[in-house]
Amino acid sequence: MNSIKLLDSLPQPAFDARQVQQNEAIVAKSLGVEMFALMEKAGAAVFTHLRNLHPNSSNILIICGKGNNGGDGYIIARLAAVANVKVTVLIIAQQEDIKGDAQIALDMLKGTSVAVDFIPEHEPACDVINKFSGDLIVDCLFGIGFKGVLATPFKQIITAVNKHKARTLSVDIPSGLCANTGVADIAVRADETVTFIVLKQGLLTGQAADFVGELYLADLNIGSTFIAQIPTSVFVQGPTNLPSLGKRILTSHKGDVGLVLAVGGNKGMPGAIRLASEAALRAGAGLMAVCCHHENKAMVFSGRPEIMLLPDQLDLLKLKNTVKKAKVLIIGPGLGQDDWAAQLFDWAIGLNKTCIVDADALHFVAKNKCYSDKWVLTPHPGEASVLLGCSIAQVLKNRFDAAKKIASLYGGVCVLKGAGSLISDGHDVWVNTSGNPGMASGGMGDVLSGIIAALLLQINDPMAATRLATFIHGQAADIIATSNGQRGMLASDLMTVIQQLVN
Repeated sequence: MNSIKLLDSLPQPAFDARQVQQNEAIVAKSLGVEMFALMEKAGAAVFTHLRNLHPNSSNILIICGKGNNGGDGYIIARLAAVANVKVTVLIIAQQEDIKGDAQIALDMLKGTSVAVDFIPEHEPACDVINKFSGDLIVDCLFGIGFKGVLATPFKQIITAVNKHKARTLSVDIPSGLCANTGVADIAVRADETVTFIVLKQGLLTGQAADFVGELYLADLNIGSTFIAQIPTSVFVQGPTNLPSLGKRILTSHKGDVGLVLAVGGNKGMPGAIRLASEAALRAGAGLMAVCCHHENKAMVFSGRPEIMLLPDQLDLLKLKNTVKKAKVLIIGPGLGQDDWAAQLFDWAIGLNKTCIVDADALHFVAKNKCYSDKWVLTPHPGEASVLLGCSIAQVLKNRFDAAKKIASLYGGVCVLKGAGSLISDGHDVWVNTSGNPGMASGGMGDVLSGIIAALLLQINDPMAATRLATFIHGQAADIIATSNGQRGMLASDLMTVIQQLVN
């Protein structure tokens, strides 16, 4: 039974870990599969994976807890012993703690040559890990049922694993990571994770990126039935299940595609509105107009003559026919939060046009408790905390709930940015899989706003347009990272690649 790399398995729904725990036995029973047989399938899938990816591993340490995740480890160990691979099993529990299917798997392991050590105390366990001379550690300490904070002894054991030079393969989930939220105090930093049956949402966003490594799915031949029987509102997007841009007709002109109006760029902040505007043009906007502080106009216009400049005085701006022609607005990049910004925000929102709201404008949304079904809100966690009236830590504690709640409270679509950006309309949540740490630089969010604006001109579905824009944004950065590396990536580097991707 083979495991499939995440991006090769998309499209896929994802599930709350509690759904898996509550329903895996029911689904397996509907197919005539007993739970121990399912454990056997899980262990066999991981063993096949490690033999395929690590054929030269000749000395393996498997670290097990007292639960069924440990049971998977016993089966992996038994199969490795049959294949003449040297295996040591370290069980962080008392022998009497092992129950049920895990006990059956352990009894079967005892008939082999595998060395099994019960070491519930952390100091001797850390000594075993530190002295291990092999090249692969298999993490079966905690499964998807883990939540909360690790006790200090387990923190020390996991720290020892993370410091070891051997590669680490986590079974179902890196121990210490919450399978529902992707939050961890401390967790195993796996090089690979093989998860079972279906994707768990906590493996896909937030802190999970620091721990999961390459993610593989082994559905144990029940995944498709599980998906058919158990509903979910969380989905994962990759390159194979994206919304598409229709082909342009031969007689189309700039007016057909439409005009984007960007409002922002307060005194001393020209860069953000320029990046958003150029990104919108590169992603296919027909026309681009900018309202920015008069001191910034030369910098916004410099080198990009395609951008039209509008007055920054509200009484003059209201007279411009360009405003009437605008199909989509961008409000927020470099806007600031002074009186000038507040007046422009109120005016722009009052136009009742399709709108991307970013950066400083999100503070006005929160302050005024605005609501609209015609906008896309694009907060990072700090801005999300302002919208929700909570701490950043509370946002990060459950990114899925935060994204859904923002869309429910304020309307429209919310993009909660970060590793594994989430796109939600208040009901469904899509997890984005493109992007890399090189995007942690100024202006990247402004570029995303511009791409979303342009795609809203070309796709008559805000959720679909936002999903595609978010993936293109990350994919452009991935392409640049492949050729130039992640460090030193600039938001402006994405522009030419964005044009390639939308085509």
